Order: sequence, then C-alpha cells, then structure tokens
Amino acid sequence: MGKTIGIIGAGIGGLTAAARLAADGHSVSLWEKNGRPGGKMNEVRESGFRFDTGPSLLTMPHVVRELFEYCGRNADDYIELVPVNPLCRYNWQDGTQFDCSTDLQHTLAQIQEFAPEDTEEYIKFLGYTADLYQKTAGTFIMNPLQTIKDLRSLKKSDIFKIDAFPTVSTRVDRCFTSPYLRQVFKRFATYNGSSPYLAPATINVIAYVELCLGGYYLKGGLYQLATALEKLCTELGVDIVYDTEIRSIITENKTAKGVRFEDGSRTETDVVFSNSDATHTYLQLLDENNLKYKQQQKIQYIEPSCSGFVMMLGTSVRFEKLVHHNIFFSKDYEKEFTEIFHRKVLPEDPTIYIADTSYTDAGHAPEGGSNLFILVNAPYLTEKLSWNEQKCLEYGDIIINKLEQQGLDGLREHIEVRKHITPQDFYDLYRSNKGSIYGTSSNQQLSAFMRPRNKSPYIRNLYLAGGSTHPGGGIPLVMMSARHAVTIFNREQ
Repeated sequence: MGKTIGIIGAGIGGLTAAARLAADGHSVSLWEKNGRPGGKMNEVRESGFRFDTGPSLLTMPHVVRELFEYCGRNADDYIELVPVNPLCRYNWQDGTQFDCSTDLQHTLAQIQEFAPEDTEEYIKFLGYTADLYQKTAGTFIMNPLQTIKDLRSLKKSDIFKIDAFPTVSTRVDRCFTSPYLRQVFKRFATYNGSSPYLAPATINVIAYVELCLGGYYLKGGLYQLATALEKLCTELGVDIVYDTEIRSIITENKTAKGVRFEDGSRTETDVVFSNSDATHTYLQLLDENNLKYKQQQKIQYIEPSCSGFVMMLGTSVRFEKLVHHNIFFSKDYEKEFTEIFHRKVLPEDPTIYIADTSYTDAGHAPEGGSNLFILVNAPYLTEKLSWNEQKCLEYGDIIINKLEQQGLDGLREHIEVRKHITPQDFYDLYRSNKGSIYGTSSNQQLSAFMRPRNKSPYIRNLYLAGGSTHPGGGIPLVMMSARHAVTIFNREQ
C-alpha cells in the first residue's frame, strides 16, 4: 500500500526522489520555497540573453536515462543531449592555450606542442583515473553505504586502492612535470568545491568521468533538465507547490510525521524527504530536542564546500577566443586556494571559468552577441567578507580587467547586461550551508565516505538527498543521492 510522502525542495535531488516515489505508487507532495524548479540549477533571461546560473556541464548521462526508464519513460522524449567538443579551452597568462577533448589523438597532438615531456604521462594518468573509477563506482558512487549489509559488499582491497592518502596536488605533481597539465588536473577538485591541496587523490576520478566518458550540454540549456524532471513528476501525479517555505519538520518520538509551513499550518505525512542542505535540515528544520548535543556539534562543524561569485554578461559581440567552456588560469594556483580555504578571502588573482552557451545555442544571445556565465571560486560565508552591490561591482571589474588582458579585447565597452550572484544569494535563495555551492567539502582523506547519510540516523522516517549528502555534488551524484534514499526507503517497507 502506498505511503503519503512529503518532499522539501524541488532541486534536482527532490525532483528525482519525487519521480521515483510516485512511479512506485506513493502519494507525493513536493514543496519549494522559490517560484520554479531546479534549486541552484536555474536560469536568467534578460534583453534577449539567456543564462544557466547553476551547473553548466552534464556528465554520466546514463544516470539521467536510468531515472526516466525507472519511471517508464524515454529521456530522449524530454531532453536532447549535445556532446561538447572541445570539452574545455584552457588559457594561461603566458598565451598558452589547450583545447582538451575526448579525441585522444587530437589532445595528444596539442600536448606534444606545449608539454612534450608529458605526452605519455597523460595516457598513463587516464589509465590511473579509469582504475579509480572502476574501484569507486561500485564501492562508493553506486553504494548507499547506509547499513552493515552495504558495507559488507565493499571490497576491502579496493578501499585501500582508491588513493585516499595523498592529496590531489601531490598525486598530480608526481605524475606530471608540466606546470600546465598540473594545473589542468588539479582543477577537477573544484568540481565538488574542494581544494586540490587538501582533497584526497581519490577525487582524480572526476577527470576520468569528463575526459573519458564525455561531457554534454542540453539543447536549450542545462535548465532544461529541471523542467524535464518537473514535467515527469507532474505526469506521475506529484503535487508540486511553489513559493512555499517549510518552517520545520514535525516529529513525534524522534519520528518524522509531516511538515509545518511558514504561516503555521501543517501537513501530516508518513515519511519526509529533505532536499534541503543536510546542515540546514538538521539544525534549522528540526527542534533542538531531536538531536543530542554531540550530534548537533558534529553537524555544525561539517565543512561546506567553497562558494562562488557569478557574473552574467550579455555582450553585443562574439569573442573568437571563446568556445563553450573556457578556463583562464591564475598564475599561482596554490596561493589562490590558500586565500579561499585558509584565509577565507576573495583571491586576488582568481581562476576564471566562462560558459558561453551561445557558442552552441545561438538563440541564447541576440544576433552577433554572447551570453557569458562567469564563475570564480569564493570562500563560503564568514564574518570576514560581506557582500553588497558595491563589492560585486568592484570584484566584477577586477575580473573584467583580467579577461581583457587575456584576450577578450573590448569586453567592457560591449556589455549590455550585467548581473551578479554571490555566496549570500546562494544562502538566501537555497539555504545552502554558509552559501556553499557544492554541498559538503571533500577536503579530508575519507570525507567521501563521511558525508551525511541518505537516511537520517537520528530521526525515523526522514530521508535526505542533494549535494550535501552521499555521494556528493554535481548533477549525476545528486540524482544518485535521491536514488539511494528511495532505495533505502523501499527496502525497509
């Protein structure tokens, strides 16, 4: 017999859980504090320009396809996958440029030009990352890691072979002598908001996922995934209510019984799934008496990932230097991450990421123009840094100046639309822990195995999904978190 299930948050994790649960025959209600689906996967449209404001690359598309198949649908009827090539154009301040591609021969030919000493090492490193993937996919990504039964399925030999003891930086430096390739491969730690100088080398598996399995764009923009999941949920009978914030989770004898809304009204359910940040769920949505003091302290000290400063520029011209995905590296990478994670200040010389989706989708900008989504890593919210419009303008101007110096000639004079998103916005809009973007950081050796579980160990009938929970941030892992939560729920029925 189906259960009544309430889900907090229509981010990708909440939508995925809702679709799975509805497909299983449960009565599902989903509440979202904002006015549209997607959570941090959002979009902005202004003056003919369209910007994705969240994820800009889709990897592991088989995870998306599996969801639609689970629900008796075909993903191709909802979204159109577009392979991205080159995967990314890397730029250095000395003028060196590298178009990284899934075409191995094309990539190696370029490496032969700027880092011939590491051509063979590049191939070896891909083999190393493939081995990491084979060991972590079943051990970690596809495993709920919730019960003793889950842990028994782990291969103990694999746990000691996932390269968890050196940092990303240490392993990369051992493999490459080229400063260019060292910087390229250290960058992958930022995909989950971590520092390559702190995160375990296990994180190098991300390089395999992109470089060997490929990166994809969705025709119309990445936000199309959010609207596709919303449509799927609606077809399956999920009741989605927007502009509705949850004040608290109702509990009785440490068992979730429903939710209470901001206006004081309440709805009782058999089960609650939270797609809100795990820290927010435990410390803000539950009464203090639900958790012991030590449990509260443990949750309070969960290290969030870094955040980011986003600038969206609509320009009247195109820039030949740009492809779909672009990176402009800083001169001193280690200093940059020291500023972000240790000093918790904005980097003086930030690495700049630009997504120009008009390179692939011409309709995302007026004819002849570009829609530039610009992201630089920034510290999560602390008392050291307050965000206001003046700070956005000042730091944004620094970034614009740097981009003009690195080949985007005349950028400033061609700006027609300029908008900002700050760590404070990420907190205010999405209640992410201290304004972080990617959930929980992976800056400790075994942090990947220590993320908040998909079933609460503290409150019965409470399940969690999203980038702050196991297995991590990014579209496919967030969807896997929802899959794990639903799997655990189903096997307990």
